[in-house]
Amino acid sequence: MAVSPQLVPRATNILKQPAQEWPVIAAEPSDVAGLLTGYAAPLAAIPAVCSWIGWTLIGIGFYRRGLITGLAAAIVTFVFALAGAYIAAIVIEKLAPTFKSSGTTVDALKLVVYAQTPVWVAGVLNLVPPLAVLTILAALYAIYLFYLGLPVIMKTPSDQVIPYMIVSAIVIIVITFCLTFIAGIMTGGAMLMGRGF
Repeated sequence: MAVSPQLVPRATNILKQPAQEWPVIAAEPSDVAGLLTGYAAPLAAIPAVCSWIGWTLIGIGFYRRGLITGLAAAIVTFVFALAGAYIAAIVIEKLAPTFKSSGTTVDALKLVVYAQTPVWVAGVLNLVPPLAVLTILAALYAIYLFYLGLPVIMKTPSDQVIPYMIVSAIVIIVITFCLTFIAGIMTGGAMLMGRGF
């Protein structure tokens, strides 16, 4: 996994000055592998690793995960974060013509991974599980970033931005729910196997 040298400046800029950063993102060449391994993967690792540490060492009340169970959950969370981003990008690309928009899978993936930045960065809150609920605030900011990026990246007309966002959000929520359900089944099995570890 080759981490992009632009990771920190890009994450900082998309968080601090998104209106200026989206046109820069739109203009630069990218590919799926580079976006997923160079940018998304290092950031998606933050909530996965922090959850593992937080739930195995701190937990909530008397509940803590075992080391193996926590590791299994972290791996599944990480893999599904990347898979979810890619699936969401494909859906957003396919929806584009419906909303008078245009863009490739790479463009849609740019939109998804860069808009997701605040949620992944806020994943550090998982170190203290009771604070993880605050990632809702990061999710709200991610929606705002998506709103700003849609017309720039997918060339969406202003009157189509809100409908496109709403439909995309519904689809992404369904994808997330399905992946979370599958992850629950997988890590539930890991919990049984990892009992006592």
